[in-house]
Amino acid sequence: MKAQQNTTAADVARYQQNYIIEMDGIALYHSMAAAERDEKRAAIFEKLAENEERHAQRWARLIQLAGGVVPKHRPSARVRMLGWMARQFGTKRVLPIISSLEARDEAGYMHQPEAAGLPAEERAHSRTLWAMSGGSSGPASIVGTERWHFTSRGGSLRAAVFGMNDGLLSNFSLVMGFAGAEAKPEYILLAGVAGLLAGSFSMAAGEYVSITAQREVFEQQIAMEKQELEMSPKEEEEELSLIYQAKGVPELEASQLARRIIQNPKIAIDTLAREELGLDPSELGSPWTAAMSSFFAFVIGAFVPVAPYLLTSGVTAWLTSASLSFCALFGVGALLSIFTARGPIVSGARMLGIGLLVSAITYSVGWLLGVSVAG
Repeated sequence: MKAQQNTTAADVARYQQNYIIEMDGIALYHSMAAAERDEKRAAIFEKLAENEERHAQRWARLIQLAGGVVPKHRPSARVRMLGWMARQFGTKRVLPIISSLEARDEAGYMHQPEAAGLPAEERAHSRTLWAMSGGSSGPASIVGTERWHFTSRGGSLRAAVFGMNDGLLSNFSLVMGFAGAEAKPEYILLAGVAGLLAGSFSMAAGEYVSITAQREVFEQQIAMEKQELEMSPKEEEEELSLIYQAKGVPELEASQLARRIIQNPKIAIDTLAREELGLDPSELGSPWTAAMSSFFAFVIGAFVPVAPYLLTSGVTAWLTSASLSFCALFGVGALLSIFTARGPIVSGARMLGIGLLVSAITYSVGWLLGVSVAG
């Protein structure tokens, strides 16, 4: 009761809005269960509805303790529309939409102190729905999962490849711009070195800040998951069981597996982070490693178009710089195919085409400015 002494009218209105949202969720899951032909999947929808009922009861109690009136509920137009779509086209067609709605509810609860534990449950609901829609099962998803882990473990490799690409393309464009303006070789060299230094430090700083921010967000999410596990282990067990059921594990086996996992806190945190957050706690990435990889890779890439001007000058330097840069652009593009679904030839040709276009533009701009200044 003491917690309700400072409750304001705005708080009560917020509780009522949350209650309506949860009641909509109950109606939606019941309609999904009714439209679902597979009994096991229908049972999962009913369990999700039960979880939403528990959430709704929490908000109803808070409203009553604050002296407010629990609002009457009628399913919203969105719920009725999604139910109709599920009946006409099947539940899989609408599961991605419902998953995004759960993600929205998670964000809405993040800064509400009375919603302790609910963000994780809404997140688990979203993951369960995604698994039911086929997003976390089958060969395609296995490829996606492995690619995610490869990207995470190879964070420094990713930073190196993209750093080299940026250094090569940006400095080659800079050199071509000065060459188009018919600048003296020493000016082109100076511009190239300046671009190399400025770009490499900028890339390293940006990569460091990016990975640090990402790591802090992930660590905060894992810490929240740990806190929620300590506060409501039974609810976390139920959510984990639902996720496994959505992936095709029989209900009894899923419940037993979830129970065994929750009994070991260390394994539980690791599993919940993987299943609910899609994170590997041991592979969050090193900001320093990514920054240094990006720095040295940018230097290497940016040095390619500048190197010929250290040894020669004039047309020879320009042609050599362009030839080396085009070969390097194709090579880097082919290397980027590691992180994409395209083949190395297509990826290399695409990067080469981008390099040709950008260098032609910067050369033309340099030539126009050079003529204008000379005139």
